[in-house]
Amino acid sequence: MFKFFKGDNWFTKIKDGLLKTRENLTARVKSLFSMRKKIDEELWEELEEVLICSDMGVHTSNMIIEDLKKKARELKIKEPEQLVEHLKERIKECFSNRELGLFTAENKPTIYLMVGVNGSGKTTTIGKLARRLKNSGNKVIIAAGDTFRAAAIEQLDVWAQRVGVEIIKNKQGSDPASVCFDAIQASKARGADYLIIDTAGRLQTKYNLMNELKKIGKIISREVSDAPHETLLVLDATTGQNSLSQAKLFNDTVSLTGIVLTKLDGTAKGGMIVAIENELGVPVKLVGVGETMEDLQDFDPQAFTDALFSA
Repeated sequence: MFKFFKGDNWFTKIKDGLLKTRENLTARVKSLFSMRKKIDEELWEELEEVLICSDMGVHTSNMIIEDLKKKARELKIKEPEQLVEHLKERIKECFSNRELGLFTAENKPTIYLMVGVNGSGKTTTIGKLARRLKNSGNKVIIAAGDTFRAAAIEQLDVWAQRVGVEIIKNKQGSDPASVCFDAIQASKARGADYLIIDTAGRLQTKYNLMNELKKIGKIISREVSDAPHETLLVLDATTGQNSLSQAKLFNDTVSLTGIVLTKLDGTAKGGMIVAIENELGVPVKLVGVGETMEDLQDFDPQAFTDALFSA
């Protein structure tokens, strides 16, 4: 069962959050198509540059352009401006055959495992997600599984107090897998609807980090057979194509079910969403489009594309 939420002024928040990307991508596309009088190789090359600069990546950009070329031939399109709607539809197709919203298990607790590197906005995302779930009438517990980073536990504790949810924690340097085990037992005993588990964003090496995540995953699946119900990678949208590399690395280790993109309102390279879905095959589930508690939004591909191409 999937849950999909639409908060107040939902489309407006997405549209406003995409302002920089819209200026970098769609405004440049529309300007390019309006200035050009014919569809030729030079136009395709300039379009490729625009797409790549929005961080759609070379592979995805080339795929979209080849499909547009084919569409132009089939429909005998002569005017460049006629390509705008076809580009919009082609981007929408990159998001086909996907579920909207986060999965909710039939039996309590639903467990969300949160992964990502330090500085991606993981702690803030956990706090905002916990608040939204709690405000929907759910009992939520947070597990402070990042026991390695200085102040990580304290920061999560502040969020737990701020949004009014329980936190399961241990001292810094303790075994994160044991914290996760304790949190699962507490969630079962106290009838929690949701358990959100934080994890370390950096250990001494990537190898150690990924091994720790595997260990946590085994503990979760051993205690709740179909869990984690979501494994969400939190990415900083301002890092652009570097985010795709991070996503590939984490996906190879923990089999991601979704991406959370933070700071989308601070980047002109929101085209990376298209690249992530097209090249990685992992859906973007949530996007951060501002600083307030309400600015963690469910990602809707239809709304994203409409907002991207809106005036």
